[in-house]
Amino acid sequence: MQFDELKKERDTVVHLDNRNELLGRRPYAASPHNGGVTPENPYAHASTNSSAFAPARNSNNAQNGLPYGGGGGQETYTREDHALREQNFFGTANAQIDEFLDRGRAVLGDLGQQREILKGTQKKLYSVANTLGVSGDTIRMVERRARQDKWIFWAGAIVFFVFCALVIWYLK
Repeated sequence: MQFDELKKERDTVVHLDNRNELLGRRPYAASPHNGGVTPENPYAHASTNSSAFAPARNSNNAQNGLPYGGGGGQETYTREDHALREQNFFGTANAQIDEFLDRGRAVLGDLGQQREILKGTQKKLYSVANTLGVSGDTIRMVERRARQDKWIFWAGAIVFFVFCALVIWYLK
């Protein structure tokens, strides 16, 4: 009974730790400004006055660090901040794409090397198979010759014993 309770508590703690780790990786944590929900879009907080598709773009407010919508309790970001964030995002995306391409090139190179190794192995196997084929023919020929030699030996032994019997019978 206690074991089940302890196991359930441990599972709950592990679940909460995993959940916090997962949610902690997002760029923006939940805040009262976004309704307590972590946005899927990192730029979701930049637009909201009444419409998510029509942010106010007042260059004076943006350059002075005032919110785009003219207030309303949202966080302040300048156009430079947005441009810097966008530039960082594109730089990170480009770096990841370059890394993926490098990995792809490495995998392709490894596949080419493996192909060459497998081709060499296939050639060696064909060579061994041919050698075994020739050896099989040779072994069959030797076995046939051994059978013939055995028949010759037994025929010679019979002839020899018959000859000895005739000599003994004649000399008596």
